[in-house]
Amino acid sequence: MKNKKTGAGWLSNSYIALIMIFLYAPILVLMIYSFNESKSRSGWAGFSLHWYRELFKNDAIISALLVTLFVAFVSAILATVIGTLAAIGIQSMKSSSKTAIMNFTYVPVVSPEIVMGVSLMLLFVLLRMESGLITLVLAHVTFNLPYVILSVMPKLRQMDKHLFDAAMDLGCTPGMAFRKVMLPEIMPGIITGFLMALTFSLDDFNVSYFVSGDKFQTLPILIYSMTRRRVSPEINALSAIIFVIVLLVLIIVNVQDARREKQLRRKEAALNE
Repeated sequence: MKNKKTGAGWLSNSYIALIMIFLYAPILVLMIYSFNESKSRSGWAGFSLHWYRELFKNDAIISALLVTLFVAFVSAILATVIGTLAAIGIQSMKSSSKTAIMNFTYVPVVSPEIVMGVSLMLLFVLLRMESGLITLVLAHVTFNLPYVILSVMPKLRQMDKHLFDAAMDLGCTPGMAFRKVMLPEIMPGIITGFLMALTFSLDDFNVSYFVSGDKFQTLPILIYSMTRRRVSPEINALSAIIFVIVLLVLIIVNVQDARREKQLRRKEAALNE
């Protein structure tokens, strides 16, 4: 029996290891070649920080990066605020209305991005809005909203339904009860929704391609235009930097969540004693 369990454990660990290799080997190769002295991707010419220095001299890449970051942060903040308020409103609806609204919320998530990109482009043309920074932000807010709503809704379901009313009975105003009672309870969902919105916005190509216009280019669009010729090694350096930053943010968030869980367990243990 023990041998069977050992064999199953070895097989399970090997399977997980293969998945991790499949997921992270391409990123590891990209990061290694970002330090390659040569432009060629066929061989290693020696360790160098040349492409990291060249990255900050490339105006086109820096401009596209700034546009991408601006659109991502602004759209993620707007989507988080609107999506959180929408989730609170949906939670307070009747069961039938809530189900109908949630079904509509899932539609943009499962729809192909190209459908959303074309439909938003046609909408902006109908509204006579010139493609540019504003249309980019509005488009990103639109496709990020469902992810924020779906991240906040589980936290609202977990929260005690009578907690808000209890705070009101104890003398809180509606605004104070929201800030002091409801917001801390759903904050993990809000943070998750914000990070998802930020990630999807940074990564988006299909929607951005149709609504960006000629004056503003996001990083994915710039990289796509480079693939027609040759992707600059500077993109490897930029991708490595972005990956490291995202990894650090995830580690910080996970550490904070772990600390929060420990504090809750300590409080529960103290109350039980």
